[in-house]
Amino acid sequence: MPVFAVLCDYAEDFVAARDEHRPAHRAFLATLTGPVTALATGPFADEPAGALLVIEGESAAAVASKLDEDPFHSEHLISRRSIREWTQVKGPWA
Repeated sequence: MPVFAVLCDYAEDFVAARDEHRPAHRAFLATLTGPVTALATGPFADEPAGALLVIEGESAAAVASKLDEDPFHSEHLISRRSIREWTQVKGPWA
């Protein structure tokens, strides 16, 4: 199954809203174990604020459709999202 790198930029000036919705966001990510599976997720440690998700799924469209259910997405806390198919050469999913 293809693997996708999902790069998310968080909307500026919404730190309090991210804090409020983070538990629901993380609970949503924990549910990604079916046809769209989260292999790794986490925020960037530096600025600008954002996150990297490594997601296994049938297609970029399937991944996007599922990620549209993320509370961070529905609350407009993600200003930009890029989904790119990724070929791992070395590592646990190679």
